[in-house]
Amino acid sequence: MAQRFPALDRASPVLAPRRARPIDLVYLAKQCLGDAALEHEMLRLFDTTIQTYLTRLLAAEAPDQVLFTLHTIKGAAAGVGAFAIADLAKAMEADARAGMSTNPEQLDDLKIAVEEVSVFVEDVLSKDMRA
Repeated sequence: MAQRFPALDRASPVLAPRRARPIDLVYLAKQCLGDAALEHEMLRLFDTTIQTYLTRLLAAEAPDQVLFTLHTIKGAAAGVGAFAIADLAKAMEADARAGMSTNPEQLDDLKIAVEEVSVFVEDVLSKDMRA
């Protein structure tokens, strides 16, 4: 007869998955061919760009402005490895192409993701300046 182990019968607690960084720094390093100075410049430029285009998205009134802005956000984010932003923009762009109005929850998610990226970029750049 097989021996039972009561401790194994209980459901073990599931650990929350480790949260991914807002920017995939390994991907960015590959994009910049390992040039740390270029990585830093790309992070600075992306932070400025994403803030600018988020502001433009919030002010956009015409559907073509919304589409253009979301497409730009998607491409810029994918280029540096900010995949959460790229995915959000892609979904929002698909909805806009289908004639749907901007979903306020998706827009809030995008704002949060942009803020997380901004804080992350500031942290990365300040740590590297101290090193």
